[in-house]
Amino acid sequence: MSKTRYSLVAYVDEPVGEFVAQIRRQVHPDLPHLPAHLTVLPPRILPGSDGAALETLEEVCAHVEPFEVMLGEVETFIPVTPTVFIRVACARPMLDLHKQLQAMRTLGGQEEWPYLPHMTIVKMTTEAQAQEAYVLARRRWTDFECCRSVLVKELSFVREQPDKSWVDVADVVLGRHSVTSKR
Repeated sequence: MSKTRYSLVAYVDEPVGEFVAQIRRQVHPDLPHLPAHLTVLPPRILPGSDGAALETLEEVCAHVEPFEVMLGEVETFIPVTPTVFIRVACARPMLDLHKQLQAMRTLGGQEEWPYLPHMTIVKMTTEAQAQEAYVLARRRWTDFECCRSVLVKELSFVREQPDKSWVDVADVVLGRHSVTSKR
């Protein structure tokens, strides 16, 4: 059985996506990152093939209308992991979609932690580094004057590479029968 991990994310563009990218470049410039995103399904090893998973995504997401999420405050997962993130304040649509997909035989997988809708800003090496990044991100987020809502219209099914980077496998448009393979 393959140990390749997959995840389902919604990429976040301007201006929030650029906010996250700027913080990442400042606090951890040598670390390659997946672009700013909201995680719908955290990384997991699929119980079956990625083709079967894509078929399930197409079926489920065709009946899910695009939805808006409101971003809340900057927080951290310390002491569990040295990660700084922005919590999703109005999380019901993401929680519902996660629950529905997690229950599917082809997508459900072991999750390390309870699901919490969020957008990761940065995962640091140490707790001390994460605390510094948290203080900086919280201060900048307080001063952030742009809209803090994100419209989720499309999801990306991504696969982890051996070098720990992630590549897009397929895009899934919400509310339509449409999956675009990146193979």
